[in-house]
Amino acid sequence: MALSMYDVSIPVFIRALTNLSAILEKGAAHATAQGMDAAELIQTRLIADMDPLAAQVQRASDSAKGCAARLAGIDIPSFPDNETTFPELQERIAKTIGYLKTIQPAQLEGSDARPVELKLRNGPITFDGKSYLLGFALPNFFFHVTTAYDILRHKGVQIGKMDFIGAPPR
Repeated sequence: MALSMYDVSIPVFIRALTNLSAILEKGAAHATAQGMDAAELIQTRLIADMDPLAAQVQRASDSAKGCAARLAGIDIPSFPDNETTFPELQERIAKTIGYLKTIQPAQLEGSDARPVELKLRNGPITFDGKSYLLGFALPNFFFHVTTAYDILRHKGVQIGKMDFIGAPPR
């Protein structure tokens, strides 16, 4: 049986977001244990021109829910980008996972050929669904998840590769 567009998107997003949630839990525990201001950790950037941790989580959420909706041909749910605490970031992830769980495999059937248009800063770009998923959406999603991981790691949170990868899928 061939891999479906659903197989290479929705479960992948859910797993990575679940792992990101666990990483954020470790970040919150680290802040408490070190007597750090959690708000400061949430506003940490790797470098001045990159978004802080909160925005990385928001962009990962946006990437996952946007991809799912575009491939399913439905409206993208809008979440305000107003999270400033670890519990709020956890709620954002939970809402995103909840939304992803509403997407059914049948909704993504044929989405490999469905046109997907993105309005980017440099102008619109159109993909077929397969190229969008594999060449844009997944790399963009994992960029933000990785950057969130890197910010926490940079600030001394004791996380490693297996925290990022998570438990082996069954």
